[in-house]
Amino acid sequence: MSQGSSMPIVATAQVKQAWGLDFWFYFSRNRGAVLGLVIFCALTLIAIFAPLIAPYTANEQFRDAVLLPPSWQTGGRAEFLLGTDPIGRDLLSRLIHGTRYSLMIGLVVSALSFTGGVVIGVVAGYCRGWVDTMVMRIMDVILAFPSLLLALVLVAVLGPGLFNAMIAIAIVSQPHFVRLARAAVIAEKDKDYVIGAKVAGAGHLYLMFRTILPNCLSPLIVQATLSFSSGILDAAALGFLGMGAQAPTPEWGTMLAEAREFILRAWWVVTLPGLAILITVLSINLVGDGLRDALDPKLKRS
Repeated sequence: MSQGSSMPIVATAQVKQAWGLDFWFYFSRNRGAVLGLVIFCALTLIAIFAPLIAPYTANEQFRDAVLLPPSWQTGGRAEFLLGTDPIGRDLLSRLIHGTRYSLMIGLVVSALSFTGGVVIGVVAGYCRGWVDTMVMRIMDVILAFPSLLLALVLVAVLGPGLFNAMIAIAIVSQPHFVRLARAAVIAEKDKDYVIGAKVAGAGHLYLMFRTILPNCLSPLIVQATLSFSSGILDAAALGFLGMGAQAPTPEWGTMLAEAREFILRAWWVVTLPGLAILITVLSINLVGDGLRDALDPKLKRS
């Protein structure tokens, strides 16, 4: 390869490296975001290596250890660090295995809602006219319903279960991506670089998804982190209501549903899954705040 042809590649690599350093600089200034990223990475490692970390399998029962308190309380046993549930299953093991389900739920929900919402929003913002009007009226109807209520209706139609719950939550979350993508495309489509690509002969699909969309991703990435955390919360709520993951799946919302009748005499079976949900959602929201600070040019200037 000649020296002249290698120069653009080197320049592109330097630009990418500079962008990465710039992104990390603004992200790391938000200490809460860094803490959230550390917690989220730890949760991801726990989910990946759950079978190796957990002392027992998720559904292994110990009939002589029913509703044992955590090991530091009177009556607790060292082999059950966080106590046991009403049928003698180790709570720590179920929480560790539940991390897999919660992170998978958040990932699937955010991926489905991001993909579908961005495609619909880009098409609506680019085409305008009756396509835009029809799409936005449908999104307005979806947003008119409380998200959890609409998710419950969809799960009732599809049938209870974890997969159907994820589909329902993804559908409910789509309007936020549609509105963001549409607004960003409308703001970008009349700029000089888009007009130049159109004059050069670029087709409509190329203009939408190769020219305009990459310049609209910053708010969509931030929204994806919020969708990730809200997906975990909504799935836990559906599980608590008996419409999400079904027993004996160690999903945190389902664990809360199984333990609600013991809330007054066995605080750990309700408090610990609730804390797991709280810590996970909080860490993801903190990362979302850091992404907003690092990707928003207005915040950078301030």
